[in-house]
Amino acid sequence: MDFNSHNDGVVLVAVGLVNALTPGERRGRPFPVPADLPAAATEGLRNGYPNHREVGEGDAGELAEVAERLRVVFEAVASGDVDTAAGQVNRLLDESRARPRLDRHDGEPWHLHFHGPGGTMAGDWAASCATGLAIVLGSEFHDRLGVCTAPHCDRVYVDVSRNGTRRFCSTPCQNRVKTAAFRARTKTA
Repeated sequence: MDFNSHNDGVVLVAVGLVNALTPGERRGRPFPVPADLPAAATEGLRNGYPNHREVGEGDAGELAEVAERLRVVFEAVASGDVDTAAGQVNRLLDESRARPRLDRHDGEPWHLHFHGPGGTMAGDWAASCATGLAIVLGSEFHDRLGVCTAPHCDRVYVDVSRNGTRRFCSTPCQNRVKTAAFRARTKTA
């Protein structure tokens, strides 16, 4: 990816929140809304920021709502509808009232943050994720956002391989597809 290290982390958080907090299918199995929403939200945030603090119950519910709205962006890009993805990001930017601010914390150098004026965890992450995805959608790399193409899997991903060819959320999903194709070939031979 290499947009910049902070933006890369924010986009990975968007991926993590969608995958941890939205229901669907994962790697061939149904994936319901997690019973332990705070743990799932913490896992999603740690996808981009491994040392992120644990999330409380109220914040987890709000982050789940943000994740549902972020999923629309990935699904739209995966189906080739960048206009819908951009519209959803613009709505999130408007609603979160994302505003740029240079911050320095935790021993890090100055870096750009985008937070809303409300100061809630979910609002701040909605603003940051929307901004991060806006940067990706506004670049030649928008096609690096996607939804796994393996059957019975709807995990989202961002292709960090630098060649833009990833179409699966994980190696296990890719292997499931390859194995199924191999079995189909050997049955007809």
